[in-house]
Amino acid sequence: ARREPIFPMPASKKDGAGSRMREDKGRSVRDQNITAARAVADAVRTSLGPRGMDKMIQTGKGDVVISNDGATILSKMDLNHPCAKMLAELSKSQDVEAGDGTTSVVVVAGSLLQASANLLNTGLHPQVITESFLKAAKKSDEILKAMALPVDLADKSSLIKAAKTSLCSKVVAQSADTFAEIAVTAVLKAVGEQNIATATNVDLNDIQVKKKLGGTLDESELVDGLVMTQKVSRGAGGPGRIQNAKIGLIQFCLSPPKTDMESNVVIKDYSQMDRLLREERLILAKMVKQIAKTGCNVLLIQKSILRDATTELSLDFCAKAKIMVIRDVERDEVEYISRILGVEPAAALDQFHAEDA
Repeated sequence: ARREPIFPMPASKKDGAGSRMREDKGRSVRDQNITAARAVADAVRTSLGPRGMDKMIQTGKGDVVISNDGATILSKMDLNHPCAKMLAELSKSQDVEAGDGTTSVVVVAGSLLQASANLLNTGLHPQVITESFLKAAKKSDEILKAMALPVDLADKSSLIKAAKTSLCSKVVAQSADTFAEIAVTAVLKAVGEQNIATATNVDLNDIQVKKKLGGTLDESELVDGLVMTQKVSRGAGGPGRIQNAKIGLIQFCLSPPKTDMESNVVIKDYSQMDRLLREERLILAKMVKQIAKTGCNVLLIQKSILRDATTELSLDFCAKAKIMVIRDVERDEVEYISRILGVEPAAALDQFHAEDA
């Protein structure tokens, strides 16, 4: 027999207690999210403005980064809370879209969340606050568009002034004149003279920054072309300068092939050793001969993690064929180099044709 409670609770009271628990849980989660977001905003708040301080961040690998750029600081921070990660993504989106204001957008978001927390404590429903934010954003957009000044891309001096203003809060403030000129010229080059009148945006992936140790900020310069940090492989006496270059980009190795599985070859006499070396020479000679047949005189070779991209023997064959070799091209640079130079990367020797170089 089932025993009934002596004083059973009415169904309406049970439902009321459950909804109250759900409401308390929801309020607790909202408070935690706001607290996490405000902690991130407070971490970058002191780096904002002309008196802003630089932050020193030590990564998990032990590398130390010093910066006052909000997007850089947040990208190096190890954030676990979803709401904190959302603010980091907000800063990254601001950097991609506008290129500046990465710290400001996080600080403003933290202040708005603090104001929302105060409104929530008065009993105001979250949906009302959300709708009010959307109305405020729409009105702000109207006000900003009304007070904005149109920018003419043909007026380079005004663009340099705008770029210099944004650089004054960065580490390179003392060289703002130099870098403002470089930045504006680079963007206009990427836009193209024929698109200046109609352009509304620019693909910043067409602009790359190459770093070299040993110089000063004032020695920075803009190069209208492709700059590579890799050195020319001149160990075998190959050419170090080529005019009217025909460039090829390969993703395979100029070295003897290896088996897929690790294996050992046992050689018992010198004749077998001689036959092995002769076969390797023959393979490399055929590869270089086929590359030279296409008319290619500058060869870019992708960096390999499985085996050597080149050997001394292959470099020697390339030097005799008057082919300049640049090796150790990073995998993530291949697409950029291919787009800038207008060459198709070849993944195998039989795919390397004269029209690809």
